[in-house]
Amino acid sequence: MDASIGARVMAGIPALNTSLYRRIRFLVGDPAALIEFASNGPGDAGSSVLILRDIEMQRARRQARADRIHCPGDFAPAEGLSGDRETATAQALAECLRRHGVRQVVADRSLPLIFVHQMQHAGLIVSCDPEWGILERRQKDSEEIQWLQQAQAVTEQAVAMACETVARATADRDGILQWQGHPLTSQRLRESIDVWLLRHGYENPPSIVAGGPCGADCHDAGSGPLRTEQPVIIDVFPRNRQTRYHGDCTRTVVHGQIPDQVRRMHAAVLDAKQAATAACRATVTGQQVHEATCDAIVRQGYQIGLPDNQSPADRCAMPHGTGHGVGLDVHEPPLLDHGGPELVVGDCLTIEPGLYCAAIGGVRVEDMVIVESDGCRNLNQIPEGLDWK
Repeated sequence: MDASIGARVMAGIPALNTSLYRRIRFLVGDPAALIEFASNGPGDAGSSVLILRDIEMQRARRQARADRIHCPGDFAPAEGLSGDRETATAQALAECLRRHGVRQVVADRSLPLIFVHQMQHAGLIVSCDPEWGILERRQKDSEEIQWLQQAQAVTEQAVAMACETVARATADRDGILQWQGHPLTSQRLRESIDVWLLRHGYENPPSIVAGGPCGADCHDAGSGPLRTEQPVIIDVFPRNRQTRYHGDCTRTVVHGQIPDQVRRMHAAVLDAKQAATAACRATVTGQQVHEATCDAIVRQGYQIGLPDNQSPADRCAMPHGTGHGVGLDVHEPPLLDHGGPELVVGDCLTIEPGLYCAAIGGVRVEDMVIVESDGCRNLNQIPEGLDWK
């Protein structure tokens, strides 16, 4: 760090601000502020100060990645601290910087405006480094990779449970799937996924369980009864309640006879996934990986891009990118898409090509990989097929 900068600052609520949480590895639901002071020269790595609520200090001293732990009361300004915790933390941050003689501060992109306001009120010059922490966060360390592997293994089990439920259901005379005496709907299966993950220590945003025409929209969560001989996209992306790291896995299942069009779509998706995985390694760009996917999709006779008002119902295409970064957020840099940056060792990525047709539904298969210098390591183990009996 350039000593003329003075200090770098991150702040917010670690339970919500994943950039701050990753830096301090300390989970708390109240405002906190981290200061990284500039080094004094060669051999001096600088020091860090974490300011947070007083009742969290003892635990933070044992667990948080910071050199010194303080509470807002340690840096109360002359006018006193606000009764609002976030404002008080911002006031203490500004006062701590002032007492250390800091005049210029660089913040990351996630800094809440109240902290900027209080630092400017104290006469500090505040600037934003939009790239600070982004590359570091992408380069997952061994502990993070272990947590991601753990999350993906549990995510796969949830996906397999859901796919097997669809495959083993029975169809009534109208083709509606029945499970344990009641119609099997997207909502009911999504609830089963939620409960299963809760019992295994995971919290889960609404999973995608999109059958038939619902699956033609790649982000439609799905609703209504599931039917035989229609593709059902199962996309699950939960977060471990302890480590906070996500898994992300998609499989497509068909109950009963698999239509030829769906079988061809699925084969093309697997071919595209294989091409993208083979292209994925450090120094290759996210755009190049996406181009490998697109080339494979077009080679199989399908299209790329969103439909328009004149698109026929039988148009079959991939409208989205190949994948995205995963970690403390389920969607984080980098993107495997047009303009995607150069990949680095430690990137955790999804590779998830898909094909969608308004007349049929959708097919998507998604794995999660860790980028290495000469390729990538796939964290997935479960089958890729459409038949889950």
